[in-house]
Amino acid sequence: MSKLRIRSALMVSAVLALSSTWAHAGPCKAAIAEFEAAIRQSAGNPMAGLMAPQSTAAQLDRQPTVASVKREQAQLRSQFAATMARAKRLDAAGDLEGCTAALNAAKRMYIL
Repeated sequence: MSKLRIRSALMVSAVLALSSTWAHAGPCKAAIAEFEAAIRQSAGNPMAGLMAPQSTAAQLDRQPTVASVKREQAQLRSQFAATMARAKRLDAAGDLEGCTAALNAAKRMYIL
């Protein structure tokens, strides 16, 4: 066989191997991976992290207790984890619109 045919065969094999990998990747897998990488990179940043809207109780001249802060933080972490899991589940199902909506909801919870 000529070198050209060998190279062509290798190129076709490489393209076919990559295309099967792409077929299994979800529609927003790259966006999820990018967001998760950004979260890991922001670990040392004190201004980054989970954020929630101010509650009604916080507006009633009450000081939060250590226990109430911990409870809210645990609830927010749980909600964030559930939202990311939903985005990954929808991504695996091939639902671009649902995955994007769930990922955007997670991005609104996490300030980078």
